[in-house]
Amino acid sequence: MKKLPTPNTASGDTVKAMTPEMFFDYLSVRVNRAKAANAHIVLNVDFGKPDGTYLLELENGVLNHTAGVQAQQADANVTMTRDTLNGIILGQTRMADAVKNGSAKVSGNQAKLDELVSYLDTFEFWFNIVTP
Repeated sequence: MKKLPTPNTASGDTVKAMTPEMFFDYLSVRVNRAKAANAHIVLNVDFGKPDGTYLLELENGVLNHTAGVQAQQADANVTMTRDTLNGIILGQTRMADAVKNGSAKVSGNQAKLDELVSYLDTFEFWFNIVTP
């Protein structure tokens, strides 16, 4: 089978059209359930007034999100604009760089955010739909 280049399906317009809920759903699909089976992570995410606040909870290998809620005892608080998130999704910047340049802020235990990211799988675009 000939290897073809992977098309770029994450255009700027597509990313901008995603609601935060759609983005968090996308992340939940990428969680490697086996690796994250024993993990427990609670993150407060704040995109500012227009896009609001979210609570992310990873437990039993499942990532859930709730709009308009913040945990009192979160492992970390992440604050950034939607434009910063879009840049991260599009690969124009990395979260570490956004924190370094001040466009994103993480308070609390940043290692928990890094741990969550470590549980995310990437999928090959070209895969067999049906195998013999």
